Amino acid sequence: MSHLKLPVQTIIFDFDYTLVDSAWGTIDGVNFAFEEMGLPLASDDAVRRTIGLSLPDILTALAGNAYAKYVDEFTRLFFQRADETMVALAEFYPGVPQTVKALRGLGIQLAIVSQKTRRYIQPILEKENLLDSFEAIVGGGDAAYKPDPEGLQLAIAQTDSAAENCLYVGDSVTDAETARRADIAFIAVLSGVTPRAAFEDYDAYAVLEDVSELLSLEPVRRLQ
Repeated sequence: MSHLKLPVQTIIFDFDYTLVDSAWGTIDGVNFAFEEMGLPLASDDAVRRTIGLSLPDILTALAGNAYAKYVDEFTRLFFQRADETMVALAEFYPGVPQTVKALRGLGIQLAIVSQKTRRYIQPILEKENLLDSFEAIVGGGDAAYKPDPEGLQLAIAQTDSAAENCLYVGDSVTDAETARRADIAFIAVLSGVTPRAAFEDYDAYAVLEDVSELLSLEPVRRLQ
């Protein structure tokens, strides 16, 4: 894992379980698709554990590899439902809007790299008037799926940043592995379903309870 060099130029965020809890929209979309496809409905907890995966991986994780050939149908049905419910059901974690605005006020550039598509990320951000706070948004379909580092590399390029002056903040080991492959420092947040112990194999710069604790980190406090 790359070591952070000061000053911090850019903080790049994962989206689901990092900034926003959109579990209910995902659960709703998955089970709408499953019902239409004649598949058994997935439990809420089972769907929650797949959030952060690509839609093809969500399908095979919940229904099995035998259903991989139905990914186009699953994707079509999921988006059909999610277009109606995803944005309305998504909720920012407490303190996220204030933290985003505080980081921008310190002159730090912000970006998002997520498996979620921009068709949902952008209107969810608009709910809290946060869309203009992010210099770059790389969503599902804009780059190879994580842990491929392409999305992070794209965000770094779009913000005209140096990798050694960036942080990637995420809630999953997939995010940690993506940061490692991109050679940028990683911060884990425990706002999702991944436990602290899961990050022990990664040289995380920090493990925080949630995004609001970023403001207490030494590299950020130096800018205040």
